[in-house]
Amino acid sequence: MDLLIDVQSALLGITNIHELVNLLQFPFMQRAIIGAVFMGILGGLLGSFVTLRQLSFFSHAVGHAALVGVALGVLLNTNPNWMLLPFTLIFGVIVLYLIDKTDLASDSVLSIVLSGALAIGVILSSMIKGYRGNLMAVLFGDILAIDSTDLMLTLLVLVGSSIFLLSTLQQQILLTLNPDVAQVQGVPVQLYRYGFVILLSLAVAVAIKAVGVLLVNAFLVIPASTAKLMSHHFSRFLILSVIVGSSSSIAGMMVSGVFNLASGPSIVLVQFLVFVVVFTWVKLGFKAA
Repeated sequence: MDLLIDVQSALLGITNIHELVNLLQFPFMQRAIIGAVFMGILGGLLGSFVTLRQLSFFSHAVGHAALVGVALGVLLNTNPNWMLLPFTLIFGVIVLYLIDKTDLASDSVLSIVLSGALAIGVILSSMIKGYRGNLMAVLFGDILAIDSTDLMLTLLVLVGSSIFLLSTLQQQILLTLNPDVAQVQGVPVQLYRYGFVILLSLAVAVAIKAVGVLLVNAFLVIPASTAKLMSHHFSRFLILSVIVGSSSSIAGMMVSGVFNLASGPSIVLVQFLVFVVVFTWVKLGFKAA
């Protein structure tokens, strides 16, 4: 009986792998994998600064507020994605401006703005009659539905982020570690802060279609947090974050294809499992030392 079960499991595995190979021949699957790699690299790159600057709640708020942009797009009979991009961009800049102009703690401002945006989003969603598939896609994502335009947008955000951050890496590191010292050293702190928020907001917008509002923050936080456990040297930490982000995205797509699971959640699940493994390994290593 045990032998029969083992044989059946082996045959099922072969069948699943064969189906995965067949899936890889379809253009939509190829676009999904390319998009996952782009987003993994983008998430690892921006996520490194997000975690060190403690902006994870900021990206979380921007992601959830995107529901308003999509609902507006549906109500105005326009492509929700074209409403999503400008809305997240404007929302991110306004939130940073409010944080700068108020004496309240940043997390308080973010909570207030996030609550208001979600309330507006829910009210607008309730006004939509008939099919609400666009809203479901925003909540849960569908990386298999990304098209060439989505890939181009993701690539543009990735290239723009890479140029902006890597060409000013020393100033960005100084700004991350000590903004006051960066100001004294002549670093244009406000310009860099708003520039980063713009890129972060755009990254959240392009990633929402793949993983949805509910999981988009994981793309930015988990790979960088995993890399931070492995290295405290900034350059190595940055490289590891990009590697974890891109490789886990590919692995998640493979898991999705083999076991016929939702692609976005599969990627995030792989990222989470990698984090757990690295965390356990680091802790056990420290105890052994």
